[in-house]
Parts: sequence; structure tokens; C-alpha cells
Amino acid sequence: MPVSLGDDLVALLRRPSICYIATTMPNGSPQLTQTWVDTDGEHVLINSVEMHQKTRNIARDPRVAITVSDPSDPTSYVQIRGRVVRVTTEGAVEHIEALAQKYLGGPYPWFGGRDEVRVIYVIRPERISSPRG
Repeated sequence: MPVSLGDDLVALLRRPSICYIATTMPNGSPQLTQTWVDTDGEHVLINSVEMHQKTRNIARDPRVAITVSDPSDPTSYVQIRGRVVRVTTEGAVEHIEALAQKYLGGPYPWFGGRDEVRVIYVIRPERISSPRG
């Protein structure tokens, strides 16, 4: 059952917040990646590369867990558990450029080269918790 992100979490997701996403490897072990994060107000959005391990993991099992920390106080964080409801290339290049502006203040450096196929994970939150309430 989807849950609302709430105004405070939407604001956190729109800041250059510290984010980790956990997926499940084929053998059941966890796989964790630090990443940039965004939102459309309803879903959590994470931009990645089509050939990365987490994309393959999500194709097999769409369940994910995300931790997002306040950049001004990393000990203040929110955990989001949910499902990737869509993986799309549509708008992914423009999205990574917008994220680079948010996180780096400039254009995306294309670490793996411009031939990488960018994707956006659209994540529907199902449970949200925080140790601070």
C-alpha cells in the first residue's frame, strides 16, 4: 500500500541530501549504493545507469530500501521502503544534469562516458520511518 511522502520529506528529497539505496542480489544478499535522490512529490526518483548491478537487481526484485540523511545533520535520517514501479530512460539525461546542478552546482561529469544509458527508478514508498519521529 503506497504512503504519502509528506511535505518535510519532499523538502528533504529536493535538497542535496545524502542517500543510499539497497537492492537484493540474486543470492539474497544486500547490495548498497550511495546515490543522488529526487522526487516528483509522490515517488522517490533515483537516476542510475542501465548496466549497473542495482538496475539488474531491480529488474529481478523491485523491492528497495532507501535511507536519506539531512545534509546539515547526517544523523537525522529517514528510511523509505518501497517498490520500483517503473524504470525509464525517458528524461533520464536531463534528470542527471538537473541532479548535478543540485549536488555539484555544475554539469554532470559523465564519469563512465556519455555512451552510458541513463535510467530513472520511480519508487513508490510503502513504509516511511525515522528514529526521530
